[in-house]
Amino acid sequence: MQGNRIYKFYCLIIFSLLSFTLYSQAVRIIVSKTGKDNYKSIQGALNSLPDTASVPRIIFVRNGIYKEKLYIEKHNIVIQGEDREKTIITQSIARDAWRCRHNEDWGVATMNVDGNDITLKNLTVTNSYGFDWKKDETIYCATDTITKQKTIAKNGHQMALRTMNTTRLRAINCHFKAFGGDTVSPWNVDNGMFYFKNCVLEGGVDFYCPRGWAFAEDCEFISHSGTAAIWHDGSRHEDSKTILKNCSFKGFDGFKLGRYHRDAQFYLVNCSFAENMADEAIYRVPVQGNVIQWGHRVYYYNCHRKGGDYAWYTNNLSSAPGSPDHTAINAHWVFGTKWNPVTN
Repeated sequence: MQGNRIYKFYCLIIFSLLSFTLYSQAVRIIVSKTGKDNYKSIQGALNSLPDTASVPRIIFVRNGIYKEKLYIEKHNIVIQGEDREKTIITQSIARDAWRCRHNEDWGVATMNVDGNDITLKNLTVTNSYGFDWKKDETIYCATDTITKQKTIAKNGHQMALRTMNTTRLRAINCHFKAFGGDTVSPWNVDNGMFYFKNCVLEGGVDFYCPRGWAFAEDCEFISHSGTAAIWHDGSRHEDSKTILKNCSFKGFDGFKLGRYHRDAQFYLVNCSFAENMADEAIYRVPVQGNVIQWGHRVYYYNCHRKGGDYAWYTNNLSSAPGSPDHTAINAHWVFGTKWNPVTN
């Protein structure tokens, strides 16, 4: 009898350890167009998962063109492509048209995110509306209170990535592509934390427009149209900031670097600018009712333009809060102890 109890005790320990090991290991689901793997659609793979987990759930996407609009509402998800240029998620969506039928932005982008701890790797995410455009179109617009009509143009807002309440989102070796504005819209002004590494971002006006805390390094920005490439909203917290480090900027002749409408804080470190960039500093757009609490906060270090520098991006880190040294501007400096996107 004593031996039987000991046997059952050890069996229980082994079962518990095995269960813990299986639970602790990351789930990995494979998506392919062929149907030979777990799922044929990325959304199908997302739908199969519980809302949250203590470890990341990896959705590995094989090369192919996935004509999907994604809704990511679950937490602790990694979507990893096989090859950045060959794993393509694409939709054609004009935000103006979407908002004529809906009273919110949920669903306005190719990739719509409302979960936390999201990682995107080796993917191209495209909103192709501006590239597909043939001519302007006037449509019935139920949300227009005056004319009930809306003209949908080539260079309107076209979001490839739009977040809602998301925080701790990473994009590594990704390509976000649209012709119009707001291509990459990680929006959470209260506690949003966003990290972009080795990515290509392209679009129209304000095509990279984070709210909250954002850090982009080793990224390439390509401007197709509009009055500014980058934008920031840091109006909720004085410490909110957007960092662009070791990044390059190019685009149409006379493209402008950036602007803001609300309180913002920009740091550009070791950045390079194409020769045809306009001689115009990052500027404020006055908007009635938007009170600027903390002044004009735009800081540069070691930025250069092919063909010769403009005076407005002369080194001025010494005038930034705390006079940070350029070597100290990294992910830890941006996010503090709240998040380390390099290791987490």
